[in-house]
Amino acid sequence: MEAIFGSPKDKLTDVWQDREIRFDVSGAELDCRRGEGVIEALDPVEDTKGNNGDQGELRITNLRLIWISKKSKRTNISIGYNCVTSVNIKMVNSRLKGQAQALYVLTKYHAQRFEFIFTNLVKSTNRLFNVVQAVFKAYDNSRLYREIKLRGALVADRELKLLPQEQTYSRVNGVWNLSSEQGNLGTFFISNVRVVWYANLAENFNVSIPYLQMKSVKVRDSKFGPALVVETTPASGGYVLGFKVDPKETLDYVYKEMSSLWSTYSASPVFGVECDISPDRQLASLASMRISQQEEDVEIVDPADRGDLLATYYADASKGSDREPVFCPELGLAVEALKDGATVEQLWSVL
Repeated sequence: MEAIFGSPKDKLTDVWQDREIRFDVSGAELDCRRGEGVIEALDPVEDTKGNNGDQGELRITNLRLIWISKKSKRTNISIGYNCVTSVNIKMVNSRLKGQAQALYVLTKYHAQRFEFIFTNLVKSTNRLFNVVQAVFKAYDNSRLYREIKLRGALVADRELKLLPQEQTYSRVNGVWNLSSEQGNLGTFFISNVRVVWYANLAENFNVSIPYLQMKSVKVRDSKFGPALVVETTPASGGYVLGFKVDPKETLDYVYKEMSSLWSTYSASPVFGVECDISPDRQLASLASMRISQQEEDVEIVDPADRGDLLATYYADASKGSDREPVFCPELGLAVEALKDGATVEQLWSVL
C-alpha cells in the first residue's frame, strides 16, 4: 500500500514517476524530477471520477499526469504513463459543467485496474484530449530510451539505428558477449543514452541497455579473464551481462567511458518524450478519439470518503484484482469467474 500512497523512505532520485500511480503524495513528489518537464498545465480541470465538483489543475509532463485539487494540494493524483493502457473520450455528468465530454484514462498497476475521468471546465476546447493523447503516444514510441530491448531492430548494415536525441560516442569491435559457454563475438556501441551490443554473425542477436536501467558497471574476473559486467535494475529484470573486451587497455577505456556517460546521464536524464502539440497537429489527432455511439452516458457520484480512495478509482469497483479462471462449459473455455448472480447467457444477451 505504501507503493501507491508514497512513503517518506522513498528515494526521490529513483525514477518512479512514469511507472507508478500514487494518491495524495507530498509536495516534493509532485515536483518534477531531473529530466522531467511540464509540457502543458490546464486549469480548471475536474477529477470527475473521484472528486466530482472540485476544481483542480492538471499538469501534463513527459512522464505522468498530475492532478491537484484547488481545495487542498494534499488531494492529488500522480499517474505514470507506463501504467496507462488506453486514452479515450467519454460523455459524463459533471457537477460543474453538466453533460460534457471528458478524458477517460484506463490504467493497470499492481494487478489492479484503475480508471480516471478528467473534465476540462473551459468551454469549447479540446486541448485536454489532444495534448494527453499526443504526449502518451510520444512516451509509448520512445521506450528504447527507458527499457532494455533484446533481439530488436536495433542495427542495420552494421550501423546503430540512432534515436532522435541520441549521439554515438564510441564503436568498439571485437567484444565478446559471455551469455553462453563459448561466447559470441560482436560489436559495442556506446551512446549518450544507452549501450548496444550485437553479434557480428547475426545483427538481430543484440541487446540495448539504457543507462536508466543500469544498477552497476564493474570490471570483474571471469573464467574468460577480466570482463566488463553490467547489472541492471530489479525493475528491468535484474540481468547480469558480461562482456569480454581485449586488450586490457581497451577494456579500461570502455569501462571509463561508459561510467562517465552513465554519470552524466544520471545528472541530466534523457527520457526521449518529444511531441508536437501545435493546434494543427491536435486537430488531426482528435479524429482518432471518437466517442462510441454504443456506449451509454456515465454518471459519476461522489465517493463516500477518502478512506475508500482506491475503490473509488477501480475500473471494476467490486474487485481489486482479476478473479481466478474457471472452466465455462457453455463456451468450452477457461474464463474469469463471473460476479455472483451473473450468467454467460446474460452477458451474451447484452450483445
